[in-house]
Amino acid sequence: MSENAHSVSEREQGMRLDALLATLAGVGSRSSAVRLIEQGAVRVNGEVSIAKKRIVVANDELRYTTHAEAPRSLSGEYIPLDIRYEDDDLIVLSKQANLVCHPSLGHESGTLVNALIAHCGYANLAQLQGEERPGIVHRLDKDTTGLMLVAKSDEAGRLLQDEIRIRSVDRRYLTLVHGYIAPDNGMIDAPIARGDVDRQRMVVSNQPHARSSITTFTVFERFEAGRFDEGYSLLECKLYTGRTHQIRVHMNYIAHPVVGDPLYGLTNKPKAQLGLTRQFLHSYRLVFTHPLTGESMEFTDALPADLEKALKSIEGESMGRTQMGEEVLGALS
Repeated sequence: MSENAHSVSEREQGMRLDALLATLAGVGSRSSAVRLIEQGAVRVNGEVSIAKKRIVVANDELRYTTHAEAPRSLSGEYIPLDIRYEDDDLIVLSKQANLVCHPSLGHESGTLVNALIAHCGYANLAQLQGEERPGIVHRLDKDTTGLMLVAKSDEAGRLLQDEIRIRSVDRRYLTLVHGYIAPDNGMIDAPIARGDVDRQRMVVSNQPHARSSITTFTVFERFEAGRFDEGYSLLECKLYTGRTHQIRVHMNYIAHPVVGDPLYGLTNKPKAQLGLTRQFLHSYRLVFTHPLTGESMEFTDALPADLEKALKSIEGESMGRTQMGEEVLGALS
């Protein structure tokens, strides 16, 4: 149980009580805020308030009691975590393949969230993304590997989300795609929406509800075509937005799908997948400013064994690395 206090600022004046409460430490979601109000756990200027639609004004004094207990649907599970850095406010880890970030339909357990609860306790994870997503700041697809940020405190979570929103968190990925990409650098600026027919797929769309999506890429290495393929290009991709399946969708859109991708890839050419049954996509570099200390934090992560094996299988077809490829790949090896 935790007692909390908050003074309404001029900027927050005019907000509904439940909407404001959802942004405060230890609450994390509108549904949690409503539940606290209905339980009589919220006081405004010393009086219990059960009116979720109440409009707050500047200098209102809020006091609320939170219970840092996991929802019944969540429990800790001892799943190995490759933690690269940890302090009282955040964790940097390298996520393995076949690990979903948080519970969802069809993945009610065995997720990164379950592992995080076992590692440090539900009460020691930020809950700004909702009570069933403790610690989550950003996500990686189930079979995308590599570096991720986890927030342990609500303050760190809020500041990290702000960093991501203003694009000051530098997230870079290594991906192997089908085909020869001639320019050394490029940008894909194409809005993404959920598919109308297959709701599991995201698509580039010009519909009004499509969300702006920007990916840049730099070629690190090119590979000649073989008997069963049209060659490959090893890229570094940088995200300027964080849409679902963004890199995978954008590379498919420019006709260079990610090798091994079971959803957007060349599934009709199994021999061109280099033995992979998951997308060749790895979050290899993460640079950000520590939200509480102001320290510059930089992490890199070498390719996991299965992706390294796939890359080695075509090293005889290499047409050479670019200058950037030499610098980055040399440092990773």
